[in-house]
Amino acid sequence: MNLIEELNLAKALSIKAGEAIMKIYSDSFEIEFKDDESPITIADKTANGIIVDELKKHFSGYAILSEECEDDLSRLNNDWCWIVDPLDGTKEFINKNGEFTVNIGLAYKNKVVLGVIYIPVTRELYYAAKGFGSYYQKESNIVKISVSNRTENIRMMASRSHATDKLKNLIENNSHKISNIKRVGSSLKGCFIAKGDAEVYYRFGPTKEWDTAAMQCIVEMAGGIFKQIDGTAMIYNRENTLNHKGFYILNNIENELL
Repeated sequence: MNLIEELNLAKALSIKAGEAIMKIYSDSFEIEFKDDESPITIADKTANGIIVDELKKHFSGYAILSEECEDDLSRLNNDWCWIVDPLDGTKEFINKNGEFTVNIGLAYKNKVVLGVIYIPVTRELYYAAKGFGSYYQKESNIVKISVSNRTENIRMMASRSHATDKLKNLIENNSHKISNIKRVGSSLKGCFIAKGDAEVYYRFGPTKEWDTAAMQCIVEMAGGIFKQIDGTAMIYNRENTLNHKGFYILNNIENELL
């Protein structure tokens, strides 16, 4: 499967959207709320327009599922589907802590085959494609990344905005295995594991397809494990975009904590 054209476009669009986000980030902006009470800003909308318009132009035969677009279920009849979160971590963007990303994934026959995650504040880029591997880029420096081989004194990633009692109990029950816990926002948690800077992440709360698609590809192509909490595979371009089960990311099956 040759996805170089798709990958190059997704990388370019993530950076272009990130630059637009940063122009808004450095200024004042209004905060609106969607029906589910999640926040949205002009940055979400601007980045979405940049990405979606260009994807439609260059890959008109592919479907698109984006957090900031009305869902057209005709995508279910298409083997190919772009899955976009133009600003993952809107709460972190609003709080101006820098922990937000641009996520672009691509699914083929319900499996994610490409992922790009860009961090606008630090200008770091993570990307992967099936059969291509996972890479980390900052400026002109590009390195192939892989998960760590650590199975003792493991480092855990945790969400800054989505703590749960289940996670608290998991940490307490495995405190003898965990050396430290790092809390960050957005899909950065998966990127840290893919790059070998942490070993485990558990998310018990619900997520949407655009929260996980790009991250899953980057993790898996780096040699990591990405499953729903019950151990089943995550599928994409499904009718119900909500994942009720939660998910976990591991560098090694030996670090499974449930």
